Amino acid sequence: MSRLLRRLISPTPPATVQRDTVRLRLDDAEIEVLRVRDPRARRIKLSVDERGARLTLPPRASLVMGERFLEQHRDWLALQLRVYQDNGLPAPLQPGEAGLLPLRGELLPVRWQEGRFARLEIDDHGACVQWPTRAGDATLRRLLREFYEAQTRADVGRWLPKYLPGLPRAPSRVRLKVMSSQWGSLAPDGSMALDLALVLGSPDAFEYVLVHELCHLIQPNHSPAFWNEVEQRFPAWREQRDYFQLEGRRLKAMLRQLL
Repeated sequence: MSRLLRRLISPTPPATVQRDTVRLRLDDAEIEVLRVRDPRARRIKLSVDERGARLTLPPRASLVMGERFLEQHRDWLALQLRVYQDNGLPAPLQPGEAGLLPLRGELLPVRWQEGRFARLEIDDHGACVQWPTRAGDATLRRLLREFYEAQTRADVGRWLPKYLPGLPRAPSRVRLKVMSSQWGSLAPDGSMALDLALVLGSPDAFEYVLVHELCHLIQPNHSPAFWNEVEQRFPAWREQRDYFQLEGRRLKAMLRQLL
């Protein structure tokens, strides 16, 4: 077979999107900008949303061109980031400094105590962090993620048993993820994914998402039959859906700021 004929009948593999990060100093802080080389992009683009800053490069743009573009738009980037940070979000936690920890629709006061190991617990006075003297930012991010994962699993473990009797089977697995747009999903093998940001907001809204995904074990679609299953188990689902429309972006932004 000739090379030309082989090329005509063989599918061309799709170009992949490449992602990495570039560090940029703004004011008195250093931030990470997500750098994305997208084969579909036609020009260099800088954008900001609740997830942070994103620099998109077309295939032929060099890294140097991208960094120069960042420098040229430094003031604009700083302004946009301040807009998102000032949108009702609590300040990022800093070791040793008083702060607020979002959990289940509340902001818990945080206090710090010196300890041998990093540990985060909830008590009658809010959140208490046992903090080693030499621990750094990576330790804090890991501690927060482990804390929120444990709290999320506790909520799921409390709600799930009451819904299992009406289902054809239980979820094969529950995974916790940081999701960009969705709040949950159910794979064909019965494994469920839940957004870790759910535990920051209203518990009723979190329980609705769990019920929503469980009902996909019965109806793997969003047909009227599916919504009827949701209605039977969680009659106030419309109210919680509206809650996500109002607070969803803020919850996801809070989680990304924390982690």
